[in-house]
Amino acid sequence: MNTQEHAEEAHGASVGLNLAVWGGLVAITFLEVFLAYEQLNPTLMLTILVFLSVLKAAMIMAYFMHLKYEKFGLVLLLIPATLYCLLMMFIFFFQEPGRMLLMRPH
Repeated sequence: MNTQEHAEEAHGASVGLNLAVWGGLVAITFLEVFLAYEQLNPTLMLTILVFLSVLKAAMIMAYFMHLKYEKFGLVLLLIPATLYCLLMMFIFFFQEPGRMLLMRPH
């Protein structure tokens, strides 16, 4: 094993893998922008956008923050924080449609 391969193994992914991940992130961003201009049901669109955002965050954390190469216990510590953030998003984002239905005139 030469010095460059050893350094890549110690610090994470290679340049090619980082560029591939970056390309994937750019593609997901373009998909999100495209979906923003489509006339979709708001609940469906928000669900898709939240899923894509969580996927992007996972890719960033795994490859650019090097969590893919950390001990599994450290990754497990992030799960409660992620669940808390998702719970807060669902509480504050999806409460509005119910409130709007109650306010509309009959």
